[in-house]
Amino acid sequence: MNDVIPAPRAVEGPMRCGVELDAETTLWAAPRTDTTERWLRATLGAALGLPLRPGPQDARNAVRLLLDDTLEPEAYKLSVVVNWGIEIRGGGAAGVFWGAQTLRQLLGPDAFRRALVRPGRTYGIAHQIIEDAPRFPWRGLMLDVSRHFMPKDGVLRHLDLMAAHKLNVFHFHLTDDQGWRVQIKRYPKLTEVGSWRARTKFGHRASPLWEEKPHGGFYTQDDIREIVAYAAERHISVVPEIDIPGHSQAAIAAYPELGNTDVIDTTSLTVWDTWGISKNVLAPTDNTLRFYEGVFEELLELFPADAGPFSGFVHIGGDECAKDQWKQSPTAQARIRELGLADEDELQSWFVRHFDNWLSARGRRLIGWDEILEGGLAEGAAVSSWRGYQGGVTAARAGHDVVMCPEQQVYLDHRQAAGPDEPVPIGYVRTLEDVYRFEPVPPELTEAEARHVLGTQANVWTEVMEDPARVDYQTFPRLAAFAEVAWSALPAPAERDFADFERRMAAHYGRLDALGVAYRPPTGPLPWQRRPGVLGRPIEGAPPNV
Repeated sequence: MNDVIPAPRAVEGPMRCGVELDAETTLWAAPRTDTTERWLRATLGAALGLPLRPGPQDARNAVRLLLDDTLEPEAYKLSVVVNWGIEIRGGGAAGVFWGAQTLRQLLGPDAFRRALVRPGRTYGIAHQIIEDAPRFPWRGLMLDVSRHFMPKDGVLRHLDLMAAHKLNVFHFHLTDDQGWRVQIKRYPKLTEVGSWRARTKFGHRASPLWEEKPHGGFYTQDDIREIVAYAAERHISVVPEIDIPGHSQAAIAAYPELGNTDVIDTTSLTVWDTWGISKNVLAPTDNTLRFYEGVFEELLELFPADAGPFSGFVHIGGDECAKDQWKQSPTAQARIRELGLADEDELQSWFVRHFDNWLSARGRRLIGWDEILEGGLAEGAAVSSWRGYQGGVTAARAGHDVVMCPEQQVYLDHRQAAGPDEPVPIGYVRTLEDVYRFEPVPPELTEAEARHVLGTQANVWTEVMEDPARVDYQTFPRLAAFAEVAWSALPAPAERDFADFERRMAAHYGRLDALGVAYRPPTGPLPWQRRPGVLGRPIEGAPPNV
């Protein structure tokens, strides 16, 4: 039995004999396997003190990397054969890389450190053959860096953690009411003004507590290029999100003309310092459209479409747009009449369709939260189904691709247990087992409709995660369970072997320890992980299956 997470499709062995890696082990890499070749030397080599010098393909004490067009693009075959060495075959470069992630797990927790801790030791792997391929092409993690900023090094670390779990889409939530996080050179105030706030609500928005100090930060354009390149080296596509027309108070604070100036004095607005849904949304004017076209022009250069299989997508948010100001705005009402629209909901649909068409004309695909379905979408647009399953069902039946990320199942800001020690408890209880039994494809979809489910995504909203340790706590170990749901060919939820997953997690906790992940222990939060007296918003009972 091995303890690989996510569980592979087929394992032959392991046997007692095997292969040992030592200072004499060589590395042979076929053309187009260079990302894995570099990763093995830089990561495994550093962790285990292995030079992995270049050597011939037929060397006995060798690691060999090959492409095999009989395999699916992300599939791999990892062979550990006594008296022969190690071979990773992949259907494509990504498949070889995922095979290397499995190899790392077979080598034990020392392989997850950044430097050698046991000089002179050799590392053995039992004789075995593993054949594996992912269930879904889109295996995503969304990280909200607007509510609480995560510096660049933290983002790069999360990309490494994603790669270790064979996750391949990084949804980068860059803008919201509480902060604008990407440099746009033609609009410098977006970061000069929009990237920081004077103070921050501590806990749920009903909490009386405040962190009375400025909070902020942003990524320069070269930071973004570095993040995208770093992700591409790990076969991860980065999908940026610029939230429109709601969740835009930070942008309006920087450029007040973007707001509904005929309703409120937008020059008095600041970057929002609390949580919830701000009433301050973008004005549906030509000036606003031109402004955001300028934003997206720079964004498309920073996030090239050829950086990964899903890098052509651009997320525009489109969720939770309060209509109060539009109802009061003579300008918005005039635009509704001019366009022959029925109401403010159709006005939002017009706004979304404008950028749907704009992106499509530039060879990109729009994706947005499931509210964008209301009013119709262009043919290539896709939907992130967050309010439940129903948005995904509607999208798939209408012929749109969908990423399933229902908040009731895979929003990792939701609490992990019902106990009083759980820090800042938000939402429904979603235990490790609950996440492991999540099924991304709704049973009511036909086989043809289900093909529109690109995959699934776990979302990490950071309102109550004030530092990277809190992000770690909320994300892990549940992301390991989610990764297995996204990758492995699991049976129906009730038939899944959670006891076997727990057995494998016993080993995986050692890997997370070596990586320095501040996960939630199975026995509950450690004393310093608790937040006594900080108000959350727990919801009792089982989440609705909507």
